[in-house]
Amino acid sequence: MPGPRFPSSSAPTVEPAAPVRFCDTTLRDGEQAPGVAFTAAEKLAIAAALDAIGVHQIEAGIPAMGPAERDVLREILATQPQAGVVAWCRADRRDIDAAVSCGIVTAHLTIPVSDLHLKSKLGRDRGWARRRIRDCVFDAADRGLRFSVGLEDASRADDNFVIELAGELREWGATRIRWADTVGLLDPVSAYTRLGRLVQAVPGEWEIHAHDDFGLATANTLAAVQAGFTWVSTTVLGLGERAGNAPLEEVAMALRHLLKVPVDLDTTSFRRLARMVARAACRPLPVGKAVVGESVFAHESGIHVHGVLRHPSTYEPFDPAEVGGQRRLAFGKHSGRASVRYALAQYGITADDSEIEPLLERVRTTATQTKRGLHGRDFQELLGRAEVPAPRVEAPPS
Repeated sequence: MPGPRFPSSSAPTVEPAAPVRFCDTTLRDGEQAPGVAFTAAEKLAIAAALDAIGVHQIEAGIPAMGPAERDVLREILATQPQAGVVAWCRADRRDIDAAVSCGIVTAHLTIPVSDLHLKSKLGRDRGWARRRIRDCVFDAADRGLRFSVGLEDASRADDNFVIELAGELREWGATRIRWADTVGLLDPVSAYTRLGRLVQAVPGEWEIHAHDDFGLATANTLAAVQAGFTWVSTTVLGLGERAGNAPLEEVAMALRHLLKVPVDLDTTSFRRLARMVARAACRPLPVGKAVVGESVFAHESGIHVHGVLRHPSTYEPFDPAEVGGQRRLAFGKHSGRASVRYALAQYGITADDSEIEPLLERVRTTATQTKRGLHGRDFQELLGRAEVPAPRVEAPPS
């Protein structure tokens, strides 16, 4: 059945009236990252943490993987989270059977829509995809399931085929449609126009699922929201296949501070959640990871420290407490007088520039030799050797 065609006009700017909703797929797409395997206890803990911060939906796993996965899904459901719990299924009745068997009431059904995936991966065509997903959504509906539908590799699909299929899916009862940039080929400039026309052609709930192969997953997710998408698919730390997905913490804070879109999540738990997922995934949490990295609110450069001490917003985009972090003034090769003066003040010491200069030189020399920043005890030792009238101290400064 032919559906609507793309309008020729450019995409409208859409201002969401309500907070953007998050479907977090750390427990599904995140666990598909090479080498990542969560235990049942870890999956339960992560699900509970996601629920506690207010994620709207948790994509909790793939029932077709087997009995162990279904058992964990049952346990997650038994905790009665406030968030919706959804199971990921291929467009295959056997997957729907597996979902129903573990008590799932909401399923996400996925079908490839690009000719590349249909022909190369499955040896099929668009007509097959339309028939296959139709049979599956009707089967899901007959079983009393609520369902959303994912369009795999949509960024490489023919747009008119996508909107024709999307129009049919709306008629068949899909609660929302997930548009997947499966290998991260989208760019935010073209995404805004392309996805805006899609929303205009097929109104209703749309979800963006962006991958980070070119480092654009967060940017593309923001572009989709600006174009009218009301759901975002994320993972904690961007964990996922290959380069990963759009990170929950980046998307949430960028929506709030850059787009001024309401975000009704408890962002103060982001750092704690990030550490939990990093431990479970046996992956290091990069110190420079946007939003939640250990160093993203650390300041060493003299001019930066000087600015932050006068007004934090000079070099901080938001209060670190908003994501459960703390400001840290570091000492190292690029420290300046303001850093040293501030550290001395923690000991109740005042000094003029002539007294500070030798200590600053020692800080820079030590940092260069050790190839690291200086900690409180390091500074305490330097203080003892410098020509500054320092009282003896028992503990390093905070």
